[in-house]
Amino acid sequence: MQIRIVNKSPHTLPAYETIASAGMDLRAHLSETVTLKTLERALIPTGLFIELPIGLEAQIRPRSGLAARSGITILNSPGTIDADYRGEIKIIIVNLSTEPFTINNGDRIAQMIIAKHEKAEWISVDELNTSERGTGGFGHTGKD
Repeated sequence: MQIRIVNKSPHTLPAYETIASAGMDLRAHLSETVTLKTLERALIPTGLFIELPIGLEAQIRPRSGLAARSGITILNSPGTIDADYRGEIKIIIVNLSTEPFTINNGDRIAQMIIAKHEKAEWISVDELNTSERGTGGFGHTGKD
């Protein structure tokens, strides 16, 4: 599939690292470094603007290496970029570690997945069909 993109950063376009990769890394587009203290968050620009076809969304997800090594993740994950959004892609990053974390221009800060989605049409009914699970919620099986 082809997707129109404007890149206002000096960085290369997001790309799949391997033939089986689902996500493409996004890089910070910063004029100066950003240091996040413990539990601090920041909105980090990427310099990227995309035009998705209707029926697709871009999902913004954390990079597993940053989360595992540095305690850095993304709030509202996965973030959703709708097909009609034309603004800059920005990433809400939070530092969940006990140490400050510095983000430099060009650092890989998130990954983006392009995914199809369906539109739902609600059908109003008086009751739902039964299922094996029923109304069991969080922890209802008693298994860890």
